[in-house]
Amino acid sequence: MTEMSEAQHARHRAEEEQSGYPPIPEALVVPVYDNHTHIDPPAGEARLAEPLDYREQLDRASSVGVRGVVQVGTDVASSTWSAETAAIEPRMLAAVAIHPNDAPELDVRGELDDALAEIAELATRPRVRAVGETGLDFFRTEEPGRAAQLRSFEAHIEMAKQNDLALQIHDRDAHDDVIATLKRVGAPERTVFHCFSGGAELAELCADNGWYMSFAGTVTFKNASALREALAVAPRSLLLIETDAPYLTPTPHRGRPNAPYLIPHTLRAMAASLGTEASMLAAQISSNTEQVYGRWDAEPVSAPPAEPSGAVA
Repeated sequence: MTEMSEAQHARHRAEEEQSGYPPIPEALVVPVYDNHTHIDPPAGEARLAEPLDYREQLDRASSVGVRGVVQVGTDVASSTWSAETAAIEPRMLAAVAIHPNDAPELDVRGELDDALAEIAELATRPRVRAVGETGLDFFRTEEPGRAAQLRSFEAHIEMAKQNDLALQIHDRDAHDDVIATLKRVGAPERTVFHCFSGGAELAELCADNGWYMSFAGTVTFKNASALREALAVAPRSLLLIETDAPYLTPTPHRGRPNAPYLIPHTLRAMAASLGTEASMLAAQISSNTEQVYGRWDAEPVSAPPAEPSGAVA
């Protein structure tokens, strides 16, 4: 898949800031989960005049057959909010991590080790079911910062293994190095390539290793033929679905903010590409998601969290 330039990213985000959320789609008959989303302010506030509260986000998602989400942290603040909110919200599980693009800057300031220690503590919380998003990003991080990024990635892999958690991988322009790292240090039992961005070759490699592939709204884009080729060769038992909201809004609403309630567009596009019924694919993906993260129906265990503060990637 062709990467967008920074100018294209900036233009795309500017367009989203001027637009509201898309209309609610037709509900799915068989429900699914959004296994990677960011619905914590202030990221939404920076992009929208009237951001949706996470409860409204989840209400909308529930109304169209998205039964739960994995809310993903990208720094200590957003990871803390994710863990605390998942503790009181039965439709939410949490993933916690330092985003790979933040690791080099934290390292320069001498703060990376402390941040990783805080993430390690959060990873022990009951409704934290994944470590992520972590990984390697050679699109935004140049050579001088890559050693810190790799050190952070390896630390997150170890956290996932120590706590028997899933690992959510951010892999951008770094397929070979991500694979080499997983092979060298050993991948956790449940490893997920978040926002899968490779072609059929990477999909076959993931399949050989039992790694899950999570498809986002990008699979609906007209120019994403390589993603659809990957989808075609990926075993159905390793498929997951996500929004990566508020980014990567699926067709037909590109240019507007993404949200978990828009999963039906991506699910139906995937089913059409595979030549299968949407309900059959939804049932498979729902089962796969519970295999990776467990069930969502445990009782909330703590008091409401403080006002959220986090970042989205």
